[in-house]
Amino acid sequence: MNNSFYRKIMVATDGSESVRRAVETAVEIAKISGAKLYAVYVIASEGFSIIYPKNVGWERAILEYFRAEGKEATDYVENLGKVADVEVEPVILEGTPANELVDFAERSDIDLIVMGTLGRTGIQRFLLGSVAENVVRHSKRPVLVVRGETA
Repeated sequence: MNNSFYRKIMVATDGSESVRRAVETAVEIAKISGAKLYAVYVIASEGFSIIYPKNVGWERAILEYFRAEGKEATDYVENLGKVADVEVEPVILEGTPANELVDFAERSDIDLIVMGTLGRTGIQRFLLGSVAENVVRHSKRPVLVVRGETA
């Protein structure tokens, strides 16, 4: 039986280069602690019907595109996990990213959430918001934010 403090770790991924350090950090922590790692990708689907409310075919095409992107993003985490001998479970969710991440962490009794951030500042941060910031504010679980490479 594993007596580690971390049994379940969740890493949020969007498949971008900017979250690569967060993914690597999550895999490393999972390896050291013997934890299971959940690779979570969220399709931000809440805006699809607003953009094209009557075009169901377009909405399906967008969802399929993002599902494929999510599979690619979680496959990357799985591959790193295999190399490090870490069990990885891929998870693809749909909805508002921060809400979905917080809800999944609660439902799954996650011990640690690992996320990346671009380190945006000023107007860019104001306009785009921060999923990581919202998760930190609303999660009851510990959150480790790993700064990625700036764009």
